Amino acid sequence: MTGSQIILGDLLKLAADALPPVNDVLDKATASVRRTVTHEGRVSNDLIEANQTAAHGLAWLATYVQALRQMQLWAEKLSAEDNFTEVEQLIFQIGFGEYLAQIFGGIAMNQGEMLRLHDLGLAQSDQQCANDSAIQTLIQHGNTQAARTRLVELMQEHSANITVGRTGLDDELEMIREQFRRYAVEKVEPFAHEWHLKDELIPIEVINELAELGVFGLTIPEEYGGLGLSKASMCVVSEELSRGYIGVGSLGTRSEIAAELILAGGTDTQKSKWLPRIASAETLPTAVFTEPNTGSDLGALRTRAVKHGDNYKVTGNKTWITHAARTHLMTLLARTDPDTTNYKGLSMFLAEKLPGDDENPFPSAGMTGGEIEVLGYRGMKEYELGFDGFDVKGENLLGGEEGKGFKQLMETFESARIQTAARAIGVAQSALDISMQYAIDRKQFSKSLISFPRVSSKLAMIAVEIMIARQLTYFSAFEKDEGRRCDVEAGMAKLLGARVAWAAADNGLQIHGGNGFALEYKISRVLCDARILNIFEGAAEIQAQVIARRLLG
Repeated sequence: MTGSQIILGDLLKLAADALPPVNDVLDKATASVRRTVTHEGRVSNDLIEANQTAAHGLAWLATYVQALRQMQLWAEKLSAEDNFTEVEQLIFQIGFGEYLAQIFGGIAMNQGEMLRLHDLGLAQSDQQCANDSAIQTLIQHGNTQAARTRLVELMQEHSANITVGRTGLDDELEMIREQFRRYAVEKVEPFAHEWHLKDELIPIEVINELAELGVFGLTIPEEYGGLGLSKASMCVVSEELSRGYIGVGSLGTRSEIAAELILAGGTDTQKSKWLPRIASAETLPTAVFTEPNTGSDLGALRTRAVKHGDNYKVTGNKTWITHAARTHLMTLLARTDPDTTNYKGLSMFLAEKLPGDDENPFPSAGMTGGEIEVLGYRGMKEYELGFDGFDVKGENLLGGEEGKGFKQLMETFESARIQTAARAIGVAQSALDISMQYAIDRKQFSKSLISFPRVSSKLAMIAVEIMIARQLTYFSAFEKDEGRRCDVEAGMAKLLGARVAWAAADNGLQIHGGNGFALEYKISRVLCDARILNIFEGAAEIQAQVIARRLLG
């Protein structure tokens, strides 16, 4: 060891040696929880719900183990390329040491819920690997004050417009990052706080510029007017735009969801008609799924679509519909089989509507709406919608077949959660950008705040956890690009990314002290924006439940 750092060769070997015993702990925990939730030879959903702490804790443990695996692969790749500089080494040793310490000491599922291995049914004898020399060395010497202080010293030598540490992505993806970072710095960051404080819609000029940059057709195949790029590119774009403002980073989400639905479940005619329009932003879509009193229980939706001649009449209520007023198309989930009370009777529609304005936000017949005032995530606005005999063309039943809506929606969740994880990284990076500059500029007791170890330690941990969440997110995107099922990986990325964003914003506000509580300071907006990430696209508890069910089989 040399001061703040573990010697490089030792560091990579220590991490490699630490992974097998940690994997063994995960295997034992999975077997233990599986025994707890198994009845008559089958894993029981009722028992999973009755033992949520253990089930959700298993999801968190598996997320941490996967995060360490991806960090190890990242470090080995950079080392092989001779790009594993002091910055990356410090990020790696701090992250590895901290996450190992949490695995054996307690994982924060949120601010008030700690997961410990005995909650998963593991005895002390099952945890003896905590005494493994590699694990103990990393825990004791990885995340030290000296390492955190040194990392922040190096961070101060770089421009605020770059990421902290090499991402491991190829040159093409980094060129895309640079392009969208420049756009965010010039066209988004200077105006985002005013949009937030005035609760204004993001200007249509920004949407038009993003359309010219290809944001809305990023992953749509070229044959349908898109750019045909990878999900990894979607991550980079979402990350950098969200770093400017989460509202701008989220503009492409609805287009991504709509395009995924149509690509996976649409007819050839629907693909030819709608995908080019979505890619060019001629058609702005919105996702209309959630209802009052149902929340995450989409199978219990009550909005109904009744066949009326060749078309359908939709009646019911929806809530938390983002960007609903000025869009042209709704991906609308409704019940077409009135005799069902579960997901089997649901169908998906590509429901056309007229875009509204401030005077008349919902001009379409049979449709009304009202704005929901929110703390953050304001640039597109949230709405409650009411439908009373709203007309939907029969040709706009997705795939031309009833009863497939829930299955069609499930096929989009991987991409949506990967993108949400990327947005979370961008929000966390924004918190770091703002807070680090404040810590440099703000003087207390004749010194910059950044010179105080408790302040610099906060900044260091934000940077470290951003890289951990980033590697987990890129991994899920690569899996998606390879055509492999990645609902668990995407769920893990979203689960961890959302927590990282909230921690970054919360610690950033703490660095600001009382000023952070003032609306005029940008960190107050970032805190409000970060909070939603643990809720939408699957609340953290739902996310952990989904991961656990898959892990337990």
